[in-house]
Amino acid sequence: MTERDTNVLLRYLLRDAAAQAERSRRVFERDERILITDKADVVAVVEKLLQEPNVRFEDDEVIWSALQAYRETDADFADALSMHKALKTAALDDELHAVYTFDTTALQLPYTAEP
Repeated sequence: MTERDTNVLLRYLLRDAAAQAERSRRVFERDERILITDKADVVAVVEKLLQEPNVRFEDDEVIWSALQAYRETDADFADALSMHKALKTAALDDELHAVYTFDTTALQLPYTAEP
């Protein structure tokens, strides 16, 4: 397993600097596992993607809200994103009462509950 710098991950994802993007691609194509170390890396990548003029998310507001919840809890980003998408969808029709989960870290998020 190897660890990589956040900039290597960003160049791989954004492909915004051709030479570095190519070198980053080769790192990700190797036959070895890559360690993404902590929350700071994920936060940095998502924040950078939000700033990129050519990158569009389905809903920037939901991504931003999920990112904030992810920063403030031990929940996974995917769980935070799922909960915030549910909040946004529920706001269109009715109030969200709960997102049911067995994931104990996701239970730190608002509107989550055990079934």
